[in-house]
Parts: sequence; structure tokens; C-alpha cells
Amino acid sequence: MVEEQKAVILEPPEGVIVRTFDKEGWNPKTEIGMKVKSGEIKSIEEILNKGVKILEPQIVDVLVPELQSTLLSIGQSKGKFGGGKKSIWRQTQKKTKEGNKPNFGCLAVVGNKNGYVGIGFGKSKETMPAREKALRSAKLNLISIRRGCGSWACGCGKPHSIPFKTVGKCSSAQIELLPAPIGTGLCIEEECKKILDLAGIKDVYANATNSKNRLNLVTACFSAFKELSKTKVSSKDVEKLGVLKGRNE
Repeated sequence: MVEEQKAVILEPPEGVIVRTFDKEGWNPKTEIGMKVKSGEIKSIEEILNKGVKILEPQIVDVLVPELQSTLLSIGQSKGKFGGGKKSIWRQTQKKTKEGNKPNFGCLAVVGNKNGYVGIGFGKSKETMPAREKALRSAKLNLISIRRGCGSWACGCGKPHSIPFKTVGKCSSAQIELLPAPIGTGLCIEEECKKILDLAGIKDVYANATNSKNRLNLVTACFSAFKELSKTKVSSKDVEKLGVLKGRNE
């Protein structure tokens, strides 16, 4: 007898959320959304290069269908003697006459592991609405980043790292990202490592100061990505460092 072959379904890594989007059921509200649905705009770069603000998360769902998302551990669950495990929910309470009213906040990061990444913070009285707000905000804050090989010890010309040093700040937290040779890995704090992984960066060195507040540190890391795109690079350096911005076709 011939055994029936069963289809193998590959599940995404733990903590990574992959969603499908119904384009036909989408009713766009903005002019850019209408152009995206009609097919007039076919690439996310057409929007990002013009500096136009994205107001509908469905635009990102259509133009970057391979987008993945995950939640970062920015909170801490309650434990004995002031200790506790990391948590994706950052809980605060407001004391009123009726009692304590809790609020939940979470930080989401989205990316396609190929040059696009975004982060967003969401807050609500319940956990699920906070998560949805964070995912929506992360899609609206999507940016394209520069990748390359700026390490003097490598020089392979492949976009596995960043092309040059960049610094990001948020409040008192500061993080410095440095190019690393191929095979080094992500030598950075665990939550920032998730951002770099979804951005498509495989090798990097990092130096962080005042990094006790994880929310500020993660925001500083995202700010460092923005600084990469602001720096002017000559055409000669683009070829030398293998600079690539956005999707690697």
C-alpha cells in the first residue's frame, strides 16, 4: 500500500506574527491608498522617497506582503523582593476612588528582513487593543534603511551589515552601531537584536550607555537607523561599501 503524503506547514519562529491581508475588502480613505489599490503605486519606495506620511497601515500590507512582526519585552512582571521576568506588557496604574485602573502598553516592531523596519507603541486599558495599536503604529512608521559592508576587516561588498557608524539617542539612552565583518553576528542587546534581525542586518557591533530603560534603548536604536539615511554618501563610497537602501531584489 502506498502511504499518503501529508503537506508540511512551516510555522513562523516563536514570537513572530505573520498575517494575511484581504486587498479586495479594503476600502481606502486617502489618495495614496486609492492609488495603491488601483495599482498606480506598485512600490513602497515611491512613497518613502517622496517623504509622504503613510496614514493607512493597509498600504504597507499591500506593498510589503512579506512583512513580519513581533512584540518587544519592555515591561516586567511582578515578582518577589522586587524581581520579576521580562514581559511584553508595560503596566501602569492610576489610583482613583473606585480603585486601581490599570493601563497596558506594548512596543511592536515590523520588518521584512530585507531593508524595511518600523516600530510603534500602543497603550490601552486592555492588552489586545494595545497590541493592535502598536502594530498599526509600527506600520505607519515604516522606513527603509541603508545596509552595506563598512568593516575594514571584511570588505566583501555585501549588504550584511551597515555601511558606516551611526548613533541614536532617546532621552538619556544612547546607542552606537558599528559595522562588523561577516560572520560576527549581532553583538547587541536582545530586544535591539530583534529589530536588526527584522531589518535584515546580520552583523553589527554596538555600544550602549544609560541602557537600563529598555523602551528608551529600543527607540534610540531605531533613531540610529534613521540617521543612516540622513548621511550623504558619494557614488564612489556607494560602490566601495556596497551600500543598499531598501529591498534587495
